[in-house]
Amino acid sequence: QVQLVESGGGLVQAGASLRLSCAASERSFRPYAVGWFRQAPGKMREFVAAITWSGTNTYYADSVKGRFTISRDNAKNTVYLQMNSLKPEDTAVYSCAAKTLWRASMTYHYTESFYDNWGQGTQVTVSS
Repeated sequence: QVQLVESGGGLVQAGASLRLSCAASERSFRPYAVGWFRQAPGKMREFVAAITWSGTNTYYADSVKGRFTISRDNAKNTVYLQMNSLKPEDTAVYSCAAKTLWRASMTYHYTESFYDNWGQGTQVTVSS
């Protein structure tokens, strides 16, 4: 199975920016969509953002809209999550996930079960 590897996490102060990367282990990997989720300590994992591999459609959780931007570089088989104006409540483990089946509807892009391939996650900590 293709592996997804996240990177770019770290410890930053409130108001700072980070860019997370989600890279696929195989250059031929062409998922239908890729999403980012996050899980804070003691909380359920929640949807953050998603993008179709064509880049035509992007989706965001209300909590990050206007601050985070999801994008992809097909040549590098990498999806990015640019996070600006970070807040302490953004502290979480961020994981990327891929939906590998093409011609699927994006209706449930915000649910974990929509995706079938997950990375291990990268820690993002925002101090106040």
